[in-house]
Amino acid sequence: MGVSYPAEPWDLHGHAVVSVFLVPADRAPDVPEGVRPLRLFGRAVVAAAWVVYDEPSPLTYGELMTTVLVRQGWRPRVHITHIWVDSPASMAGGRELWAIPKDLAEFTTGDAAGPTAYVMRSGGAEVAGTRLARVRVLPLPARLRFRLAQDGAVHGRPGITVSPVRLRTPLGLVRADWRVDPSGPIGFLAGRRPLLTLVARRFRMLFGS
Repeated sequence: MGVSYPAEPWDLHGHAVVSVFLVPADRAPDVPEGVRPLRLFGRAVVAAAWVVYDEPSPLTYGELMTTVLVRQGWRPRVHITHIWVDSPASMAGGRELWAIPKDLAEFTTGDAAGPTAYVMRSGGAEVAGTRLARVRVLPLPARLRFRLAQDGAVHGRPGITVSPVRLRTPLGLVRADWRVDPSGPIGFLAGRRPLLTLVARRFRMLFGS
């Protein structure tokens, strides 16, 4: 018997930290056939995000993911390359609804309102960790709409699976120090400093159709 999960869209609430990196093309993660990376100064635009989903979300869990900015034809999209959660229901729903390649891991996370540390371990080994300092809240809330473009093979369907995401949140700027296992699955970020790190202290996200 499979793991049950909520129907889409998921009405998600929580806090998040998102760092943006410019990664040389020869070090950037792969993207599926059907999309192409969008480049800035010849480099891939890669984001890494810690997310904590809490009440009143239909599921509560921690998450670490990396994404690449891509285009499908001339339409901009976001492609999730690696993602871990600590909820079997989230993993099953992500894979089966939206072709998001979620895996399970263990997290130590904190409130994004102050200096905190985020750590993710898989099989007992640390994959990545981040420490934050100097959060500065920006005066205006952000409203974002974008679409994910994922490899449909994750849920046994051909082609690219496209899913809408709508986000509303106040934003802040923060300094983030990342440590990443260079031999791990997101080793392409090892030793790199983010171009920019944003913190969403309290967001609402509608995920899916």
